[in-house]
Amino acid sequence: MSDFAAVHAFLRELQDRLCAALESADGDGRFLQEDWTRPEGGGGRTRVLKEGAVFEQAGVNFSDVAGATLPPSATAHRPELAGAPWRAAGVSLVIHPRNPYVPTSHANVRFFEARPEGRPPLWWFGGGFDLTPFYPFDEDVLHWHRVARDLCAPFGPDRYREHKAWCDRYFFLKHRNEARGIGGLFYDDLHADGFERCFAYTRAVGHGFLDAYLPIVERRKALPFGEREREFQLYRRGRYVEFNLVWDRGTLFGLQSGGRTESILMSLPPRVRFEYGWQPEPGSAEARLAGYLRPRDWLAELG
Repeated sequence: MSDFAAVHAFLRELQDRLCAALESADGDGRFLQEDWTRPEGGGGRTRVLKEGAVFEQAGVNFSDVAGATLPPSATAHRPELAGAPWRAAGVSLVIHPRNPYVPTSHANVRFFEARPEGRPPLWWFGGGFDLTPFYPFDEDVLHWHRVARDLCAPFGPDRYREHKAWCDRYFFLKHRNEARGIGGLFYDDLHADGFERCFAYTRAVGHGFLDAYLPIVERRKALPFGEREREFQLYRRGRYVEFNLVWDRGTLFGLQSGGRTESILMSLPPRVRFEYGWQPEPGSAEARLAGYLRPRDWLAELG
């Protein structure tokens, strides 16, 4: 038996917690909030921090929306839900830092419930977090994955390995044959352990993001950089745009289900550049990134 009210309350509290922590880390920027409603049902509150001291743009969205039928992006994976009324709630976060040495990051936790006619209600959790560095530091990669492993530990010996591998598969640009970053955790359709245990894991992921990300921000936000590093950051942000617009199922679901376009596309960076056929200089710091853009057992290699 699910408890949507409890999930709703947790997600709103999580949005507040994330925004307060990011404002503190930035030291200057503040989130502006837009409340919105969806004609088909539900709504949300979009919060965006722009032109902060540390974060060029950070968005933390809460939504709780409902509909009479699911869009094709959902029923393609779950055809038995075609025509079923549904409700979905989640918090989604994307951070684009100003300093190229501070990684871009994404996190999301969500809950979905559908009521197919003549069948019991179906529910599941999904979410995770991932890191996209442009100038990676092994210390940061190791910290990120240690936090992910440790928060997974109470939920079974295989949880980190399975959800880390799922993240590697999901955040992969097939048309580029490269990972979006150094991974993290990703999961969907989580229900087999029962509502309370699945909800507990989702809370651990939501709360664990700050433990994973903020220490990296603190270590890197004051590193000096120049035009070369900034231009490389903008170029690599193009890959982030490519993934979100070509492969991300959440973006597609939001647009197909009539979601609020500005909130859905707040994940895109405020500044980005594309350049045909660009290649880094061999042996350069920019060329070094390629070695990190493939699935690897980071804890075994670096730990």
